[in-house]
Amino acid sequence: MKNVNKYQIQYFNPLVCEMKWAKKDHIEKAPVWCSVDLRDGNQSLIIPMSLEEKVEFFKLLVKIGFKEIEVGFPAASETEYNFLRTLIEEDLIPDDVTVQVLTQAREHIIRKTFESLKGCKNAIVHLYNSTSVAQREQVFRKSKEEILKIAVDGAKLFKDIADDMGVSYRYEYSPESFTGTEPEYALEVCNAVLDVWQPTADRKAIINLPVTVELSMPHIYANQIEYMCDNLKYRENVVVSLHPHNDRGCAVADSEMGILAGADRIEGTLFGNGERTGNADIVTIAMNMFSQGVDPELDFSDMPGITEVYERVTRMNVDWRSPYAGKLVFAAFSGSHQDAIAKGMKYREEQNCDKWTVPYLPIDPQDVGREYETDVIRINSQSGKGGIGYLLEHKFGYNLPAKMRENVGYAVKSVSDHLHKELSPEEVLGVFVDQFVNVCAPIQLDDYHFARSGDVITATVTVEQNGEKKDIVARGNGRLDAVSNAIQKNLGVTFSNLSYTEHTLGEQSNSQAITYLSITTNDGKVVWGAGQHDDIIAASINALFSAVNRSLTKA
Repeated sequence: MKNVNKYQIQYFNPLVCEMKWAKKDHIEKAPVWCSVDLRDGNQSLIIPMSLEEKVEFFKLLVKIGFKEIEVGFPAASETEYNFLRTLIEEDLIPDDVTVQVLTQAREHIIRKTFESLKGCKNAIVHLYNSTSVAQREQVFRKSKEEILKIAVDGAKLFKDIADDMGVSYRYEYSPESFTGTEPEYALEVCNAVLDVWQPTADRKAIINLPVTVELSMPHIYANQIEYMCDNLKYRENVVVSLHPHNDRGCAVADSEMGILAGADRIEGTLFGNGERTGNADIVTIAMNMFSQGVDPELDFSDMPGITEVYERVTRMNVDWRSPYAGKLVFAAFSGSHQDAIAKGMKYREEQNCDKWTVPYLPIDPQDVGREYETDVIRINSQSGKGGIGYLLEHKFGYNLPAKMRENVGYAVKSVSDHLHKELSPEEVLGVFVDQFVNVCAPIQLDDYHFARSGDVITATVTVEQNGEKKDIVARGNGRLDAVSNAIQKNLGVTFSNLSYTEHTLGEQSNSQAITYLSITTNDGKVVWGAGQHDDIIAASINALFSAVNRSLTKA
């Protein structure tokens, strides 16, 4: 590819790092979550949310379980200011929720920020300035000492103004563009800020280490986080926070490895909304933990409802393949996948499993508000007998014999292929009913009655064929056997190996019966039919005629 020589590594791997994080195999407990949807997420929208939309989104975040929510940059605009005041004055902030506000290290901005918080019970005031080589050299054109002074002066202003106003809000500091900053220098700046704030056990400071622009593979970021966690002053009174962006598509991995490396807190957004390629997707990170048996302490059990609110107020779309939330993430179209899922679900029922191990499904879709029949087993021309059989059984109650499922599967796939579309569950049922159940052509069953003489049953069956109605008669050792003999003796149809199974459709005493029946034609072809009726005998006879009719039309 052209111009590759234009690019070079811009990150710094710490010279001293034991990589203790690499020896851990999973996250053991939930981090502190901070949603930045209403600030970082909102500022990246083509049409930022209105006040009403922000309030609705805030309530959604509270309902999900976020205890820290960044609500904006109140000194930056009247809209941001009014939103925060609305939350405070209308008492919309629960006592156990802390709102976070962002500010630059400038006195009049800091003062206005603190003023916007008047009456707020719990708040985090977030200070930032950029520390990377690129920002120092190109944007600010300042030395390391000058950049450090900006951070320290801002920290002092925070402390002085808070003391003047008599508030004890918590403080957060971010060395913006941390990933492009020499680790030793980032540590020096953060420790200088902490020396000003003097964090305590009951008023911990937050040091946020953002992936402002993703520059490296995730393990490098983990090394950077481990280095900072091992060397920050007042570590027991410091909450180490991460704010990964997704420029390389690794924000989730950055977050997870950063937690393993010692971080305590994650700032991110629902579905990864944010500047450029977005922020870390908190839904994915939290659900990844959930899938390994760790409570994320966030509630995504109504994922469709959360998605609906998100898409409506942000005017963004959740991708159909977005982990855990996308419309197709649990969908199996492939026949082999559907078969494995269906067998896994059956095994789960048989064994009364208390742990989830179903093939191809990392979590139970029902745990996020999805349904097996409509969200998991999806039917098109690539589908197989297992999935189609599973759908007919679990959504409509038809428990097809294993060997019949192949016949039905081919019929459904053929319809999907010719229509060049996915079939809904109702359309799948329609194919099954139209092609297999109570098939009445070319031989139509009009009536029948039976007479018994000892162990012998005589069947008189009225049929209509080619416009001619006639009675056909034969004997057998049972009703179905007698009807079968009548068909073969009088209609020129021969078959063997008649086999059938039956069950009721539902648990009520008046439920209809369904019979599945197969015959083998002279050329060795096995043909299936089904019959449905209030009476089990009638259902069996209907099934026989369905199979015979399908054999005559070379089904």
